[in-house]
Amino acid sequence: MVIKYFLVFLVSMVPIIELRGAVPIGTGFFGLNPWITLIVSIIGNMVPVPFIYFFAQKLLVWGSDKRFIGKFFRFCLEKGRKGGQKLQAKAGRGTFVALLLFVGIPLPGTGAWTGTLAASLLDIGFKKSVIAVILGVLLAGIIMTLGTLGVFTAITSLFQ
Repeated sequence: MVIKYFLVFLVSMVPIIELRGAVPIGTGFFGLNPWITLIVSIIGNMVPVPFIYFFAQKLLVWGSDKRFIGKFFRFCLEKGRKGGQKLQAKAGRGTFVALLLFVGIPLPGTGAWTGTLAASLLDIGFKKSVIAVILGVLLAGIIMTLGTLGVFTAITSLFQ
């Protein structure tokens, strides 16, 4: 059983999959306790955040002039900067809430990895970014856990 929780932990660290995939794998596929799976997934999803915040932008800048990877790295930098500028323009002083909701709504490509990279590119402070991302991960985790347990299906069946 410990091995299954460790696998959930590892899956929650993988970009794109993150907690959004780890929770259903743990509760649905492995049959683990949903609330322990949620906690393990949150911890695993947050482990890469400091590394992404402090090193991803530097890595992208470093690789932007390299022969084979430069074009892709420049694309990532430009996309992140443009997206960040749009987010700031629309959110204004509500950047914290916008980042929290961006990470918290469980859609592909909107997790802790992308949110932290955007926060880094926007030069949002580390502490503020981590708090917004962890609250977003918690929100996404609760949504995914309730969805995996069938709560949303049960609620919608009441109205049919």
